Amino acid sequence: MTVTDVGEFGLIDRVTARLAQGQSCLLGPGDDGAVVAAPDRRVVASTDVLVEGRHFRRDWSSARDVGHRAAAANLADIAAMGATPTALLVALCMPAELDPAWAEELADGLGAEAALVGASVVGGDMSGSPTLTIAVTALGDLAGRAPVLRSGARPGDVVALAGRTGWSAAGYTVLSRGFRTPRLLVEAFRRPEVPYAAGPAAAAAGATAMIDVSDGLLADLGHVATASGVAVDLSRDAFEVPRQMRDAAQALGVDPYTWILGGGEDHALAATFPADAALPDGWQPVGRVAAGAGVTVDGAAYSGPRGWDHFRRAE
Repeated sequence: MTVTDVGEFGLIDRVTARLAQGQSCLLGPGDDGAVVAAPDRRVVASTDVLVEGRHFRRDWSSARDVGHRAAAANLADIAAMGATPTALLVALCMPAELDPAWAEELADGLGAEAALVGASVVGGDMSGSPTLTIAVTALGDLAGRAPVLRSGARPGDVVALAGRTGWSAAGYTVLSRGFRTPRLLVEAFRRPEVPYAAGPAAAAAGATAMIDVSDGLLADLGHVATASGVAVDLSRDAFEVPRQMRDAAQALGVDPYTWILGGGEDHALAATFPADAALPDGWQPVGRVAAGAGVTVDGAAYSGPRGWDHFRRAE
């Protein structure tokens, strides 16, 4: 069976039937638009796109895995603003020969990841396309707080990290070399573990700037440094190399810090805090903000890959 056999509206019915609606959803799929509660009277919005062959491969990841990754990439952006995610809108463009079961399992992954933060998939669109593409828009609520921007870091602030970095990049390297183990690293690539609650917690604790680490820690902190007009220096010793990553790096001939500092898609959160602020649970200090420009490691320029650029690849 293919999506041609089921038809657009038949597939929409199959997919929406699998999507539970949370409290923020006042009106879900079925009309021209969804209705989502916005108690704060402001809505945080972000969007992201996954393209087969560039962001995922069906021989590496299940449809459910891709759903988790697509949702996580957007929900993490909402958390990085200090907000709580409320809803997702999903556009799916697919080849006519795609098995409808793949789209259904994708919806399962999207819904399961959204449920982790009490959000819902409230609607979207479908279209035919020779390239399988998933575009997701996330909405979030600030709960009365000011959004945490990239531009608020100040000299003297502490740089802190919530979540893990390097795991997804390590898993990608393992898969690209034709292996399927270590399983922990491969699963980290397939489904990131995002510290969603750390975003609003950081905002409540007085974070001055924050960003989702999607393209690489050095690259993303570079955005903070540029937006804030400051320099960021990281301490290499602040990053522990897990045993599985160390062993894989040795076997593959890779410096594990290229994964930790330059690898993306774990969707950790990086933030800056005033020096006298108490870091919330789950946040660990990894560096300092100073006057100047750019991002350094132990006071020196880093010579390895700094992160991902969609048009330049790894820098």
